Amino acid sequence: MTIVTLAFSTYTKIFKERIYTMNIQLTPLAKERLNTSLGVRPGYVKLFYDTEGCGCDGITVLLIINEPDSGDIKVEAGLIPLLINPQQEIYYEEFMRLDADPNYPSFKLSSNSMVYSTNVKIRDIR
Repeated sequence: MTIVTLAFSTYTKIFKERIYTMNIQLTPLAKERLNTSLGVRPGYVKLFYDTEGCGCDGITVLLIINEPDSGDIKVEAGLIPLLINPQQEIYYEEFMRLDADPNYPSFKLSSNSMVYSTNVKIRDIR
């Protein structure tokens, strides 16, 4: 029991100090599509695990928002202003890739160990 408590305490401390940083490598086409979606209006892209009204366990979507929500953190993704809520980080790995489908208006989110989705949609809610 002591070992479990110590492990949990260490994990909590590391998470609160933000040692963990999520990184998403964007392909050139994904960068182009995200920039086009952002357009000239100010905004942020938010990686979001949506569980409302989808009829399933949840789906990954990219939201375009006006302002970061309270607590949102920056995802390392080059010059694209990408955010995530820290409570949703558990659904994703530390290092991922985002690619765009050249023939369809969707994205593919993957990592070295899995494909999260080949049909990630972008939704502008500004």
